[in-house]
Amino acid sequence: MSLITKADLYFTDYSWSAIDPDDPKVTGEPDSTLLNRKEGYEILYFINKLSDIWSLKNKSSAIKIERMIRNEVPSDLHSQLNIRNWIHAHWNESKY
Repeated sequence: MSLITKADLYFTDYSWSAIDPDDPKVTGEPDSTLLNRKEGYEILYFINKLSDIWSLKNKSSAIKIERMIRNEVPSDLHSQLNIRNWIHAHWNESKY
């Protein structure tokens, strides 16, 4: 079950392009697949997947991930795995 939905997202300027349900951007584990930070379906999937992996139960934690992706994760990080690792390493230092 997803921790957050489209309505819960902090930012509202995402693109919501149709994505094939089997697309690696929205299935499986975070890996070398590139994360489009402006594509709502990708961000929503990624946040919910990390919340599941890390056993996060509060929507505020999911929103923290979203805000970290948008405002703190270095722009030169593009793969889901690199972004996941950066968030994990900097969770306690985040201003959110």
